[in-house]
Amino acid sequence: MIVQGPDTHSGFKKYISLTRPHTLTASFVPVLVGTFSVLLFAPIRWDMFIAMLIATLLIQSATNMFNEYFDYKRGLDTHDSVGIAGAIVRNGMSPQSVFNFAVTFYVIAALIGLYIAFNSSLWILLIGIISMAVGYLYTGGPFPISWTPFGEVFAGFFMGTVIIMITFFIHTGTLHYFPLLMSIPVAITIGLLNMANNIRDREKDRQSGRKTFVIMVGKPLAVITSAVLLLFCYLFLIWITFFESIGSIFLLLPLLSAPVAFKTVVKWKKGDTPIELIPAMASMGKLNTMFGMLLSIGLLIYGMTGI
Repeated sequence: MIVQGPDTHSGFKKYISLTRPHTLTASFVPVLVGTFSVLLFAPIRWDMFIAMLIATLLIQSATNMFNEYFDYKRGLDTHDSVGIAGAIVRNGMSPQSVFNFAVTFYVIAALIGLYIAFNSSLWILLIGIISMAVGYLYTGGPFPISWTPFGEVFAGFFMGTVIIMITFFIHTGTLHYFPLLMSIPVAITIGLLNMANNIRDREKDRQSGRKTFVIMVGKPLAVITSAVLLLFCYLFLIWITFFESIGSIFLLLPLLSAPVAFKTVVKWKKGDTPIELIPAMASMGKLNTMFGMLLSIGLLIYGMTGI
């Protein structure tokens, strides 16, 4: 029997919380970055933009649901768990219904993927299938990716780089190194969003037998690694702006998020228990959104003005 707590959602809200909306910026930011990168080379195909945006939101939501389902099945999510999970243990949804919602979202995303593929290239089908498989295997299957030291890498690469390159390709029919460069800091910030989650949950993860990067190297080194990667993101954009012919001063807009990055690292360093690290998680989510949106705006201005 599930005891409903004060944070329990009811009605429509519990279905919204099932998608973990605070994580969905990791879906639409790469689509925006990929789409606005197109402006330097070709017109935007708005049907492709809308289709890609909906498909990625569905896949990310489904991945979150699979995460919820398998974490519950493996005993990671309990009533005393700290975090955004809770559709099953707090809101009383049955594990099977959560799994069914995830599969339904995947089916709808696959149908949209067919539309995208038939209006661009059938190669998109193969890439889409691989991406969806990774989303499922991130927490599902006999050897979940999230239980290894490579969870952050897979999350950043597939949700960042792959989505940006697919988005660029379905508009232009070709590939270019510019969107690839733009995908690097986006992939890093998405990966660090996962890192923040693993820093918070490290003790429970260790007890369950997970071997995440944070567990392998320890919290102090994980925080240092995160800080170095964030610094790299800002230096990388400065380098592109001043030392690459395809750079633009508007690509420096994400530097406005640097104070949030500094505060995030401080909160990581000071926090120890899961409850103490909740502000760090929230700060990293804010940073991921702010950095990605500022980069998207910079690309939009750059594409429209050519400056």
